[in-house]
Amino acid sequence: MQDFVQHLINGISLGSIYALIALGYTMVYGILKMINFAHSDVYMVGAFAAYYVARWMGIDAQPGIGTLILLLVVSMVFCSILGLLIERLAYRPLRNAPKLNILITAIGVSLLLEYGGQVVFGADPKVFPDVMKDFVIFSVGGIELRSFDVTVLIVSILAMLGLQFLIYKTKLGKAMRAVSANPGVASLMGINPDRIIAFTFVVGSALAGVGSVLVGMKYPKIDPLMGMMIGLKAFVAAVLGGIGNVGGAVVGALIMGLSEELVVAYLSSTYRDALAFGILIVILIFKPAGIFGKYSVEKV
Repeated sequence: MQDFVQHLINGISLGSIYALIALGYTMVYGILKMINFAHSDVYMVGAFAAYYVARWMGIDAQPGIGTLILLLVVSMVFCSILGLLIERLAYRPLRNAPKLNILITAIGVSLLLEYGGQVVFGADPKVFPDVMKDFVIFSVGGIELRSFDVTVLIVSILAMLGLQFLIYKTKLGKAMRAVSANPGVASLMGINPDRIIAFTFVVGSALAGVGSVLVGMKYPKIDPLMGMMIGLKAFVAAVLGGIGNVGGAVVGALIMGLSEELVVAYLSSTYRDALAFGILIVILIFKPAGIFGKYSVEKV
């Protein structure tokens, strides 16, 4: 039982990181009905931005709350700018193009960032700077609650609560929901769909930036291809919860994190990546709309 509770703590921490990335997928899909496959690579760029800024400012050897906040802001800013550029240069010109064209473009942007990152940052992994000191907050009967797990959970919850407030309590959030429901009618009501879509990319990319710093803090190794697998798992989490549903993305990510941790603990670590594909296949067969997704009828 002690080991099981410890794995639950680790799984929730991992699921919280998946949730931050899955929210970016589900937000873009909720408005544009497209999958931004470059989203996971925006997360990778955020990790490298934080890495180089930490070295440039000389704070890589000064772990603490201030360092964490600074790197979070740096990563969010860089990811937001990159997300905005991707939307403006790659996706907006294809807004009225067939969905297949947009899908191919998204894959192309993803590959450009991955292999462009190898040229710019180098293919060798980098060691992420010490953001905070990891220590045991309390230990009961062999169950340890570490500072990294608490920090990841608190930062993730704050980011998700901020997103929830933005979507449901602000005018911008109301505009986002209006554009998601019907862009044409929203434009007749005085809403600029292009600006709202661009803003959605900015917010989703900023959340990926938060996730990149938390991953770098907890698993301090970054490389240009680091977004491939975690992006896939976050995408599966979004589909599991119901793509386009914000709450569903969070629930799906937590299920994904807990499942992965328990598979590693009680089966084998070699199955952890195969789990994502297995879950995706099961979802598509038995419940394609996801846990909280809704079936919709489209006129052809």
